Amino acid sequence: MPSKNVFLIGMPGVGKTTVGRLLALTLGQTFVDSDEEIVRRNGVEINTIFEIEGEAGFREREVNVIREVTQRSPIVLATGGGVILREENRKALRENGIVVYLHASLDVLEARTDKKRGSSNSTHQRPLLAGSDRRATLAALLDVRQPLYRETAHIIVDANTTQRSKFMQKLLTAIESCRQGA
Repeated sequence: MPSKNVFLIGMPGVGKTTVGRLLALTLGQTFVDSDEEIVRRNGVEINTIFEIEGEAGFREREVNVIREVTQRSPIVLATGGGVILREENRKALRENGIVVYLHASLDVLEARTDKKRGSSNSTHQRPLLAGSDRRATLAALLDVRQPLYRETAHIIVDANTTQRSKFMQKLLTAIESCRQGA
């Protein structure tokens, strides 16, 4: 496993992109967001891909991006929340870097995705959360995904906090321990 790469996994709204940008800056590594990469390569927003090709079409595009970007080094990669649904993605992530599962409670996820409704990362970028009962949708997604996040991760970090500096220190310590084989 190339120990320089760090791959962030977790539910929508947990903070993978925000944490990833900060982490890349701190580590002096290139930051990549897989959803942004999919948009860049296809020239259309994620919701458009979902509308035309469905979730299956999007997941196929995601597999291609994950396969390619996990070969780069050194990077910090923020993945889409459903990346772990495909075995080939889980394998590529585990074999090419340190996989960090950012875990947060359902209450925190609901609050964070609500804050982002008007932002560029809102439901037009999160088509699975576009329904009327976001909490129920998040709960159902978490039930399916959490075992896969845990199976894939080398490190699990509690992302419920709002204290960014303490969180980042905890994350950096966990990554360093993993790199040293502790």
